[in-house]
Amino acid sequence: MPNLRPLLFTLLLPGLACADVRVAGPIEAGVFENRYQDQQPGERVLVRSDQRILEADHVPLKIGTKFGLRYRLEGKRADDTPLTLLYLTPGVIDPSGQRHDRYEVIQKLVPDAPLDVMAFEFTETHELVPGEWHFLVFQGDRKLAEQRFEVR
Repeated sequence: MPNLRPLLFTLLLPGLACADVRVAGPIEAGVFENRYQDQQPGERVLVRSDQRILEADHVPLKIGTKFGLRYRLEGKRADDTPLTLLYLTPGVIDPSGQRHDRYEVIQKLVPDAPLDVMAFEFTETHELVPGEWHFLVFQGDRKLAEQRFEVR
């Protein structure tokens, strides 16, 4: 009797296959320009999607600082495996006393979006933790982008 397992596996799992999503062109990494200088804890400032990024791997430890990556992905399909944005921190301790060494965000692919962004903005005083912040972008188990920032 022939082994039907490979055929059955192929028929049952076509939706789980990853498209050939890839980063196209350069990755912008650094601090997002913010003309608003006196941001207070808890305050969020709305900005345009084309906000300029000042290339840097050193990030100022200040409320209102937004830093991260902007990149363009090719081969996106809405029903494909989503992105996993992994933020590794030096240890953020929230007001309840819980320590966060990492934040993980699952982000669906948006085929019509010309650019994708992974960013963190210091909006609360407890988030102001100096040290190395490490950002990683994955699709499934494939790493698409990575950047380290020294916050001080």
